[in-house]
Amino acid sequence: MAENPISGDLSKLSMYREGSLQTRHLVVCFGEMLIDFVPTVGGVSLAEAPAFHKAPGGAPANVAVCVAKLGGSAAFIGKVGKDEFGQMLADMLKENKVDNSGVRFDPYARTALAFVTLRADGEREFMFYRHPSADMLLKESELDLNLVNKATIFHYGSISLIDEPCRSTHLAAMRIAKQSGSILSYDPNLRLALWPSEDAARSNIMSIWNQADIIKISGDEISFLTEGDNPNDDKVVLKKLFHPNLSLLLVSEGKAGCRYYTKQFKGKVAGIRVKAVDTTGAGDAFTGAILYCLAADLNILKDEDRLRHALLFANACGALTVTKSGAIPALPTKHEIEKIIWKI
Repeated sequence: MAENPISGDLSKLSMYREGSLQTRHLVVCFGEMLIDFVPTVGGVSLAEAPAFHKAPGGAPANVAVCVAKLGGSAAFIGKVGKDEFGQMLADMLKENKVDNSGVRFDPYARTALAFVTLRADGEREFMFYRHPSADMLLKESELDLNLVNKATIFHYGSISLIDEPCRSTHLAAMRIAKQSGSILSYDPNLRLALWPSEDAARSNIMSIWNQADIIKISGDEISFLTEGDNPNDDKVVLKKLFHPNLSLLLVSEGKAGCRYYTKQFKGKVAGIRVKAVDTTGAGDAFTGAILYCLAADLNILKDEDRLRHALLFANACGALTVTKSGAIPALPTKHEIEKIIWKI
């Protein structure tokens, strides 16, 4: 299949234009929301950084804001500390038109903090402060069942599986969402520094693998989960990671674009070249954009041509996010995405 996903009828992109969606369908994101502290200068280690600036973070929260910023309907479920950072995050959701009624505040635990930098050697470095943080302490009794039951798509990661009581709450939310007819969307978002061991990370991430309808994963995560297999080998992906109940498996490849696998077809959609400033949040932007498209019309999964157009839209969203600093502040609008696509 040709790699240019927009050769042909460009009018199909109009399905994502402002005002073209007649019905808004809810994407509910579950998990961690935290404060990222990022060095004020690039290419240094955390120890070398002269100063830091704070930014909202947490992959599920990033995805929720992305969906809302594109014009979709999004909600977030999670827990923060009853402190100024927690209130800042809850307000940030509201300002970005994300339903924050599922956010809970813990009076005894602090909002999670993460220090993150991209070193000169290209490696990302993380240092987390969550011993425990509020996001780890969400109880099943605190779940907003109304939001879970209303979700067209219920999206989550794996960090919420690390500790109790959040792990049990996560599993309960998945079960309730599935019973209510939601599509389950999973982005493992591997952060080894948070797990007690590699084996614990691998086994827990895979423990809920077969329940997901949509999975987004990176090449590095494929290598980790398959214990060293070639992440670019379709046979490896299909044999070890594509399960019978899966509707869509996506492999994000950064500036190279993405690969997609369904029961009926597989292929690759090329990325969009931009000048990268900060790669933070690019994967979450890609995920948010494809979930926005799917929430509007799940029939995209049955039509390869339309799926490829949706993935081009998602690639463009991820690409534009890296052209600015920060994750949430860099998330683009639909107009910005359309503008870069039509220039191709």
